[in-house]
Amino acid sequence: MLGIKFIKVQPTDYVLLYRNGQLVREGVGLAFFYFAPASSIVRIPVASTDVPFIFKEVTSDFQEVTVQGQLTYSITDPKKLSQLMNFSLAPNGKDYTSDDPQKLSQRLINHAQVLTRSSLKKMSLRQALGSSDGLVNALREGMRQSEETTSLGIEILGLSILAIKPTPETSRALEAEIREQILREADDAVYTRRNAAVEQERAIKENELNTEIAVENKKRQIRETQMDAEKSVQKKMRELSEAEMSAKIALEEKNREFVTLASENTKQEADAKAYGISAVMGALAKTDPKTLQALASVGMNPGQLVASAFKELAENADKIGQLNISPELLRELMSKGTPK
Repeated sequence: MLGIKFIKVQPTDYVLLYRNGQLVREGVGLAFFYFAPASSIVRIPVASTDVPFIFKEVTSDFQEVTVQGQLTYSITDPKKLSQLMNFSLAPNGKDYTSDDPQKLSQRLINHAQVLTRSSLKKMSLRQALGSSDGLVNALREGMRQSEETTSLGIEILGLSILAIKPTPETSRALEAEIREQILREADDAVYTRRNAAVEQERAIKENELNTEIAVENKKRQIRETQMDAEKSVQKKMRELSEAEMSAKIALEEKNREFVTLASENTKQEADAKAYGISAVMGALAKTDPKTLQALASVGMNPGQLVASAFKELAENADKIGQLNISPELLRELMSKGTPK
């Protein structure tokens, strides 16, 4: 209506109102009326913006890699940016009059690509594939200290590398190489495991042999102890046998002395008896036989006397003509001579 319009911006947008080339109003989240034919409005988003990027670069060994990541930034000095890039709105108050707002993100991506190229030229393919963290730190520091970002009033909030990928052919070659390396490592692991098993088996065998040796040593010690005990027992038994033999020898010596003494005593007794008998016989030799016979008959019983009488009769049988002995006499003599 008569060129007067109303605009209301979000709290994440910074708006500048120029009238006749003079800045008359600026701020975040403003709402106001303006006269469109004489006014120019600049709207700059101050919220953080995420810009994904993907580009191809070459490493120091001339291998192509694809770098994929994301850049996060925010505009901290919108007034400075408005003086360097065109963020003016169209008369409808909605669209931009130029494509500078889209070029801002591409400009930051290009700068990130330049820094990435600078870093990758110093790395080989293997180093680049494994150095995403180092590359992120280098890019973040380079973006923050870059005059291009500071002159635009932009602050880099974050930068991340999502992937660094080689070409499919190179990837397959690396996969084959890594696969072979993994297989070799697997073979080495099998060899190491088998070697460890052999070492463990050898250790077990050595432990068994050491155990057997220890057991045999214990057996030998036990046997030696038993032999020492047997030797000690035999020594004690030998000492007992020697003591017993010594006792027997001493006893036999005593017996021999006793026998010698007994023999001497017996001999002396025999000599005394022989001397007595010799003296008696000498005395009897001078005595009349009849006297001796009479002396011998002293103390005889009737039977012995009768027997002695019959003996004398027998000796003088040639001098006796006839001798009659009745059976009654013999029966009486025999009955008297039989002990009751």
